Amino acid sequence: MADGPLDGLVVLDLTIARAGPTAVRLLADWGADVIKIEPPPVGGGSITGGRRGPDEQNLHRNKRGLCIDLKNADGHATFMKLAERADIVVENFRADVKHRLKVDYDSVRAVNPSIIYASISGFGQEGPYSERPGVDQIVQGMSGLMSITGEPGQGPMRVGIAISDTTAGMFLGQGILLALLHREKTGEGQWVHTSLLEGMLNKLDFQGARYTMNGDVPGQQGNDHPTSTPMGAFPCQDGWVNIAAPTDRMWRRFCEGAGAEYLLTDERFDSVGKRIKAKTDVKAAITEAIKDIPVVELVERLNKAGVPCGPINDVQGGYDNEQAQYLKMARPAPHKELGDVSLIRSPINLSAYPHPERFDCAAPDPGQDSAAVLAGFGFSDDEIGALKANGAINT
Repeated sequence: MADGPLDGLVVLDLTIARAGPTAVRLLADWGADVIKIEPPPVGGGSITGGRRGPDEQNLHRNKRGLCIDLKNADGHATFMKLAERADIVVENFRADVKHRLKVDYDSVRAVNPSIIYASISGFGQEGPYSERPGVDQIVQGMSGLMSITGEPGQGPMRVGIAISDTTAGMFLGQGILLALLHREKTGEGQWVHTSLLEGMLNKLDFQGARYTMNGDVPGQQGNDHPTSTPMGAFPCQDGWVNIAAPTDRMWRRFCEGAGAEYLLTDERFDSVGKRIKAKTDVKAAITEAIKDIPVVELVERLNKAGVPCGPINDVQGGYDNEQAQYLKMARPAPHKELGDVSLIRSPINLSAYPHPERFDCAAPDPGQDSAAVLAGFGFSDDEIGALKANGAINT
């Protein structure tokens, strides 16, 4: 998106894994010139690695690839020359690593005082756990998320996606945008940072506030809403659906839409409070009422009645349903050898910048744009050749 709202911004992307790249992807998708910086391959091996698989293609589309050995003195000097002209640096190194490589905030700020330096870590930049390695599942457990996920009595359960990584990445992306607004007003750069743990403790939200305000420690509720009934997953004739009918009006509409008007005369269910107390009986009654109704028919009937209801799809059903197809959530990205690869677009919609029908480019192989990137920063062919010869870069 060459003419996106972030057009003209230069981003040096030092991130690996998932959380950091999630943040950078936001910038790349909306027009920033993102340069993904990676070390040259060890021992002259393949530089493609897993880059051509769906995960990394989706994480690193719309970027250019540059290989720099930051441990090489000339490689470090090259990075610093880029940093002098960059707007944003994003990294997720451990604190000791970025200081050892001399690419920490103070080092970069010394050559570019207006830099926005963005960091992501497992547990925070300071504190008793700050030096620990942190990955998604560890933080899912430590934050309390796994204790409220899954069926009661069956032990903790991880969420099926890398929610700690992607949450922290989204928050860091927001922080970078806030820092850009601040710099627009003041001319000042700053250090923006978050962590997987901070992201997940914030994401606990309702359940978290129940503890911080009232000391209430929520437990597992399975597919049921923790406080509203009925709101959960129910089996019908040929699959599963989610149904939400927690108010008196919604309950009446559900009973009528499902052809279960007889439930309206059941005194156990004739108020919100009674239905909450009789949660198990409500679930059993709904299951019995809809057991012979096909998913498609039930979804149609209940939505027509104004009751939120939807099928529980597999991933294919999630992407292939008619609404997702209308939204065109999957868009092609051109790759020099793979051809067009289908990747997932940003969920943000801006009226001034409609989503293009195609991504600018698929994820680059490591270093595939090294020469072009350095030339754009004013390096001569001889300088680029010398850097390559001494192992500072790979092209």
